[in-house]
Amino acid sequence: MGRLDGRVAILTGAARGIGQAAAILFAREGARVVIADTDPVGMHETAATIRTRNGWVREVVADVSRAEDCREVVEAAMEWAGRLHIVANIAGVGQFGATVESISEEEWDRVLAINLKSVFLMSKYAIPHIRAVGGGAILNVASPHAFATGEGLAAYAASKGGVVALSRQMAHDFAKDHIRVMSIIPGPVDTPMLRAHAERMNTTLDDLGFYADPGKMGRIATPTELAHTLLWLASDEASVVTGAPIFADAGLLSRL
Repeated sequence: MGRLDGRVAILTGAARGIGQAAAILFAREGARVVIADTDPVGMHETAATIRTRNGWVREVVADVSRAEDCREVVEAAMEWAGRLHIVANIAGVGQFGATVESISEEEWDRVLAINLKSVFLMSKYAIPHIRAVGGGAILNVASPHAFATGEGLAAYAASKGGVVALSRQMAHDFAKDHIRVMSIIPGPVDTPMLRAHAERMNTTLDDLGFYADPGKMGRIATPTELAHTLLWLASDEASVVTGAPIFADAGLLSRL
């Protein structure tokens, strides 16, 4: 028996990185997964892996910063599976090197739309269906930058701080419906987005302080490691977890 047998889960940002790893793991644990991303090629690779392991998957090309696309993802899940229990809002975008003075309004809006507005929209359309099955879980990926940050991350830090606050609020608003909501705070994760950041800086992950050494606090994680955290939170094993940020950062924020 899988830990998510009989469940239906939507996962955004599933073409690569944490979203891809989580979709594959959720399917392996018995869930029917609906995956959403703007990248159909990467999403097809995710789906192909799931199908080779006899998993159930539905692909939806969607820009989750758009209301109509989010509505279509939820409608696709209901048409395909007839029910919905879990939403994992994993889609996100980085933003580096811009303060509130230097960032353009367009870039600010883009980062907030992808990182924060998408959580609002996916949850808005999913909650009535999760309520209808007696409850479930909404998992929202945030960032340590919601709590401690550096220079030039104005829009990113604001968006991820908003995810933490919105998750806490939704947990209170929908506890009566048995819907658990939490934010996940990963440390550095070896994803294409992080590697692209290192390339832009013309440096390596090690030089940026993202060490793979398991003996170091705040070391870099694999997408699969974060996927296991999400799996636990989505499962009944985490039935008393809601309303709180869950730190999966290898101790990153515990350092002075």
